[in-house]
Amino acid sequence: MNNQKLSYEDFPVGRSFPLGPVTVTAEEIIEFATEFDPQPMHLDEAAGRASILGGLAASGWHTSSIFMRMMIDSYILQSRSEGAPGIDFMDWKKPVLAGDTLSGESVVLDARPMRSRPGIGITKFRHEIRNQGGELVVRAENSVMIRMRSEAAV
Repeated sequence: MNNQKLSYEDFPVGRSFPLGPVTVTAEEIIEFATEFDPQPMHLDEAAGRASILGGLAASGWHTSSIFMRMMIDSYILQSRSEGAPGIDFMDWKKPVLAGDTLSGESVVLDARPMRSRPGIGITKFRHEIRNQGGELVVRAENSVMIRMRSEAAV
């Protein structure tokens, strides 16, 4: 079954993967914030409106978690991913508000075999997520380690 998953060779430069759509609810925002980032603008609609965010807004960390799930659902679970060595950057460009619907894409920027780990390639992605109005809310880049097809029998 593992050999039916996407391998490193299936991620050429320029290939894109759709992300979402995902609608963010007030309940999810409050639940995440209560546990991980209990600032007023993430817990209360009135406090959010009074802030520079303009409404009940997801924590940037919540937005990052939603983005991660979007990648997982789009291509990570369908691939021979071995995880990521880190993230180059993640820019939260605009607040994600309750009721926003997010979608976007991941595009392969670079792909190369890893010298330190034969049989695994490293694939660099650029990600952009937009809200329902087409406004950019997240831009990020990171690399993912993906097993090569030649290792499929292992």
